[in-house]
Amino acid sequence: MAAVKSPLLGAWTVILSGVVVALQIGKLPPALPELQIQMGVTWLQAGFLLSMVQFAGLSLGLVVGLFADRWGLRLCMLSGLVALSTASFLGGLASTPETLLWLRGIEGFGFLLASLPAPALIRQLVPPDKLNAMMGLWGAYMPAGTALALLVGPLWIPAWGWPSWWWLFAGLSALMALGLLVAVPADSLRRSSASTERSNASSDLRYSLAQRIHETLRAPGPWLVSLTFAMYSGQWLAVVGFLPSIYAQAGLSGALLGVLTALAAAVNMVGNVASGRLLQKGVSAGLLLYCGFLAMALGGALAFGAWTSDLPSWRYAGVLLFSMCGGLVPGTLFSLALRLSPSEGTVAATVGWMQQWSSAGQFVGPPAVAWLAAQVGGWHWTWTITGAFCVVGMLLSWRMAWVIRRLNPIGQTN
Repeated sequence: MAAVKSPLLGAWTVILSGVVVALQIGKLPPALPELQIQMGVTWLQAGFLLSMVQFAGLSLGLVVGLFADRWGLRLCMLSGLVALSTASFLGGLASTPETLLWLRGIEGFGFLLASLPAPALIRQLVPPDKLNAMMGLWGAYMPAGTALALLVGPLWIPAWGWPSWWWLFAGLSALMALGLLVAVPADSLRRSSASTERSNASSDLRYSLAQRIHETLRAPGPWLVSLTFAMYSGQWLAVVGFLPSIYAQAGLSGALLGVLTALAAAVNMVGNVASGRLLQKGVSAGLLLYCGFLAMALGGALAFGAWTSDLPSWRYAGVLLFSMCGGLVPGTLFSLALRLSPSEGTVAATVGWMQQWSSAGQFVGPPAVAWLAAQVGGWHWTWTITGAFCVVGMLLSWRMAWVIRRLNPIGQTN
């Protein structure tokens, strides 16, 4: 029965699993105002609650990437979803910020296990001519899940409380694990249908460890993709993660608060999907990255600069610009991670290294923004942090475009 499963159905199930995983990230921002009232969570603690979920990826991304293929991509994702379900259920029982912080760390490990194998799994499930488009869709998993959580949270939490909000996502993660089990072929079946070259590369334990680490880390491509992703992810989570609190301080609440913050996250999907389509049509990856970072810098300046303090519509337009055009960056980088892998056997390791640096950015970004806001008494200098991330991101993108022109990465070069 497993042998007749549709590969495209399996790929879409993987993407949907990613959306459910992202819900676990997005569930915290709309709950922060309530947690500050009930638990006395400080702004600095709020920043670490936002970023703690990335701690596992920060420390274990490359390791999990190395072992994901050998352990089994589907099994790795299933384990992550189960871990997320368990930690989220226990999180609903937490009574102190410290307990919630530790459980967010466990959720982070589940997030890593469930999200890191997905690009390699999609690569196995879809034909090459659809890969860029599917990578663009996969790149939208984070904004899709975050937007849904931001939309529903402000309505759910006042009615049923934040603990039930945690338990809701515990149930959804468990349900998605069952869906993945049904729709995606077992790892052994996919390996048996893979090419002999790929199978041999995946089964050589010695190559899977020392040689894969050496080959991945000595190549410029994995480093550039990973560091560039860190420049994007750190600022995006910081801005979108604190939007509910920023707008709540401005007097917004309920449905309007949910719609505004959810839309800010949802428009990121436009950039992600567009990046896949544009890459498919031959648009330069470097150009897409430049446009994405430039738009994020301009959007951050409009959203937080003192010169728009009396222009709320311009501020919100800046947030939308920041998120929507910024979506060009992750969609492009997910495709480049596959193309710039040094070899077929280092794809999972490259994605793992990218995840590790993405997590580093998300671990540092929110506390940095929260610390600056606490020091200056507001959010009006946030644009300096987002602007600095964008400048570094553009420099890395320029270097990556130079490398792309000189290397022969996996797949097409453009």
